[in-house]
Amino acid sequence: MKKCILLMLIIALFYMFISDNMTKKLTIPDDALRIRIIPNSNSNYDQFIKGKVRDKLEITMYDLLKGAKSSEEARKIIVDNLELVDKDVEKVLSDENYDLDYAVKYGYNYFPDKEYKGIKYGEGYYESLLVTLGKGEGDNWWCVLFPPLCLIEAEENTDVEYKSIVKEILKKYLS
Repeated sequence: MKKCILLMLIIALFYMFISDNMTKKLTIPDDALRIRIIPNSNSNYDQFIKGKVRDKLEITMYDLLKGAKSSEEARKIIVDNLELVDKDVEKVLSDENYDLDYAVKYGYNYFPDKEYKGIKYGEGYYESLLVTLGKGEGDNWWCVLFPPLCLIEAEENTDVEYKSIVKEILKKYLS
């Protein structure tokens, strides 16, 4: 019985060690470009509007960035299309009769700590497209535009295992 418990403990420790090391290896590259949408508040309505803006921008950004081969190329595409992004946000808000102000900006923006599907991402300032709705005091949504981690999910429109996508993209991107 003692051997069985000891064996189970060793297996559990081994699994925790391997799992922790895999999580540390699955990081977003330093030159990745992100998107972050911050709603006015955490009310159901403001979160709904955030979701509508997210859905529209995922499609727009996928269409714009699907051929980008580098972060430099993706950056230029994003900067050259900030007016289009602004119009997309304006249209969503207009369609939803949402009359609060909003801001669209590109540059180095703050991101809080985030855990997504078991992978931890640290806080910091990251190059990104930032959309702030109203006061920008609600829980945000963010993803990686390049390499296109969230855009792959938008393209496939299926329930994809995020860790597998990260591994594939990073393997391709870093090799």
